[in-house]
Amino acid sequence: MTALEQFAGEALRRSPYFSEEHEALRDQVRRFVESEIKPQALAWEEQGFVPRAVLERMGELGFFGIRYPAEYGGSEMDTLATVVLAEELGRSTFSGVAITALVHTDMASVHVFNAGSKAQHERYMPDIIAGKTICAVAVTEPDAGSDVKGIRTTARREGDAYVLNGAKMFITNGVHADIYCVAAKTDLSAKPSQSVSIFLVEKGTPGFKVSRALDKHGWRSSDTAELVFEECRVPAENLLGQEGRGFYAIMRNFQNERTVIGAMAIGEAQAAIDLTLDYVRTRKAFGAALWEKQAIRQKLAMLAAKVEAGRQLVYHAAWMDAQGMEATREVSMVKAFCGELVNEVMYACVQFHGGMGFMRESTIERMARDARVQSIGGGATEVMLEEVAKRL
Repeated sequence: MTALEQFAGEALRRSPYFSEEHEALRDQVRRFVESEIKPQALAWEEQGFVPRAVLERMGELGFFGIRYPAEYGGSEMDTLATVVLAEELGRSTFSGVAITALVHTDMASVHVFNAGSKAQHERYMPDIIAGKTICAVAVTEPDAGSDVKGIRTTARREGDAYVLNGAKMFITNGVHADIYCVAAKTDLSAKPSQSVSIFLVEKGTPGFKVSRALDKHGWRSSDTAELVFEECRVPAENLLGQEGRGFYAIMRNFQNERTVIGAMAIGEAQAAIDLTLDYVRTRKAFGAALWEKQAIRQKLAMLAAKVEAGRQLVYHAAWMDAQGMEATREVSMVKAFCGELVNEVMYACVQFHGGMGFMRESTIERMARDARVQSIGGGATEVMLEEVAKRL
């Protein structure tokens, strides 16, 4: 452990935001990352997905049930615990692995829990928490991303079923998920905000197919797909919550998703700085280590300060949410600031690695590719800044 890592660890333990339970979780996730992700994840980058056995192991350790009730196998913790999980997975340097887990825990399965009936909870939640059933959320379409009201997938009621038609794009866990939370318009004549509903669609449902796996710039160990629904019949009982309330459910969970992505980005940024500090202290140029160059020391110092500021913004927004306070402004700031910051950090860290930073064999090259999407997915920076501006 470097001196900076030791200092960061001690600082986290002094944080007023976290309890001993939170820190025990942090230690547990960090051990898992070191022992079971880092030694194997390069192979997962090549194969394009995280093995199911690894996800089940995460379920066994309790990582997938952090916020869920004990009756289904969860540990009933809070938003800050989610931040701990996301930050530590971000620190792994394998963000494709991190997003595979975090989409399951905090972007997809939350729809089952938040809007699902008691019967749906009993049927799905135990296996979701155990990592035996993996979830995806299918909202984004070829012509609709952050603009949820613009989706075109439809669901018409026919007797005791709904029939879905449409396509979804850029769906994380889309190839290998077991259940999909699919947004579709059920009333084309209603206001856009009251026309969307969410349905549980199981893999293998007739009329539903993964049309293609997508080849991405980064997050290579995360499977991502385009989905197609052609006269796909799902039982009416697979409606999540009330018909026409899907838009509000999606907006509600965007807050959680954006907090998670912010925490993950901070973990990535910290890992990149740690990695680069080690490199510049040993790499020599013009007769001395790069660390001896004032320009490099000061740049890294400023980036470290920005990352610390971003970390505290994430923690505070999560604390507000955990207290039941309105935090849309703060969470939007988190997503905008951290998504841009992690890319600023990666750019500098690749630069300080010199030629090695451009080589596929270097960790920082992979991390820079992975980080690029952090200012796009879950709400592009420009969209987030408009959310902040509305609340100034």
